[in-house]
Amino acid sequence: MAKDQKKSTKDQAVTRECTLHLHKHVFGKSFRKRAPFAIKTIRRFAAKTMGTSDVRIDPSLNNAVWHQGIKTVPHRIRLRLSRKRNDAEDAKEKMYTLVQVVNVTSFKGLQSQTVEDA
Repeated sequence: MAKDQKKSTKDQAVTRECTLHLHKHVFGKSFRKRAPFAIKTIRRFAAKTMGTSDVRIDPSLNNAVWHQGIKTVPHRIRLRLSRKRNDAEDAKEKMYTLVQVVNVTSFKGLQSQTVEDA
């Protein structure tokens, strides 16, 4: 391996916290499609950020998106993205992403960060 080449980290387990601005994705969508589209947007964001096509949504995240109904989606949501090893024998991919919600009082000053697993 050459000096300037870096080792790929796509096959390592890691956890990150990110804020997703949902309002800019659902703005202009018809009311009856907003919450389902927000879930699809979260899936797309997680797949792109973590580099896995297998994305699993935690039920608490689903409740956080849907708690005000189908048309009133939260403007921002704080996500914990965990890339984990897939233990199933018949799995197509060796890693999957688990997406969970993080409750915060304010989104001011928050940045994306890597979380150390305890």
